[in-house]
Amino acid sequence: MDTALVIALSLLVPGCYILCSLYLLRNPQILHKRKRLAFYSRHISHRGGAGEKIENTIEAFTHAVATGTEMLELDCHLTQDGYVVVSHDKNLQRQTGYNVDISSLKYQDLPLYKDKLEVTFYIGHYGTGQDRKLSLLEDVFKKFPKMPINIEVKENNDVLIGKVSSLVKKYDRENITVWATEDSNIMAKCRKQCPSMPYSFTMMRGILLLVLFYTGLLPFVPLGESLLQFYLPRVINRTYIPEESYLKNRFVVFLMEKLTMRKSLFDHLAKRGMQVQLFVCNEESDMEAAFSVGATGVMSDYPTVLSNYLRKHPVPPSI
Repeated sequence: MDTALVIALSLLVPGCYILCSLYLLRNPQILHKRKRLAFYSRHISHRGGAGEKIENTIEAFTHAVATGTEMLELDCHLTQDGYVVVSHDKNLQRQTGYNVDISSLKYQDLPLYKDKLEVTFYIGHYGTGQDRKLSLLEDVFKKFPKMPINIEVKENNDVLIGKVSSLVKKYDRENITVWATEDSNIMAKCRKQCPSMPYSFTMMRGILLLVLFYTGLLPFVPLGESLLQFYLPRVINRTYIPEESYLKNRFVVFLMEKLTMRKSLFDHLAKRGMQVQLFVCNEESDMEAAFSVGATGVMSDYPTVLSNYLRKHPVPPSI
């Protein structure tokens, strides 16, 4: 083969690939049918709004709904006698002062929350309220039948996953309840139990998403997920002090921000019908930063603050 032809092809093929990738990144509807979720949530209340009421209580969820939230975010654990309770931690030391696991107690024996709790993502600030009782997931479903709820499953527990799935089906809310977990093995079990529920990216799938994005392959690859939920890196080591030692490194956080906060990536996902939710934004400047980079929704411990921000800065509807 002529040398000039080889050189021309070696330049033409990569060039065509790059042009196609960039075009499809901006116009994903050519290859992918847009996802149609039953909800569109700009306003997500983290743990029900842990800065304004005691986290994950019925009082917190009620307050968040009253302020205009469009999704509740919560975590679940299983008691010794098989009740699914709403709690971020499996051990109750931080929340109640008792160093005991939820799984070791019957529901009726669970201690009350402390009368005030420090907000995990807003160091030095506290949430308080009248309701100090750990709530049942079933009670949350009963009280808020139409409210989208994001459920994070932290434990690889088949019984817990099965019971969460059964409750979702019992209250006929598969299309407005989201599976969320960082662990891909847990997510596989969640999806097997209730495949009709929308689900978010796990940690490994999120890393794969970035690899696909930076290699130009993303526009060509189908994605099953409906939501991307991730830190807004700028809150790390400022309003949120992480436990993980690597996140205390400023260069790591800087690199995380540069690699993940890509408006072209978030816009692409939004055009495919996915929702991009960044957390946890407890100051208006962080809410502004999240929406500016392409987030479709923001997760906050302060539902009133977020509602006020959205009233002052209307966000366009989904693309």
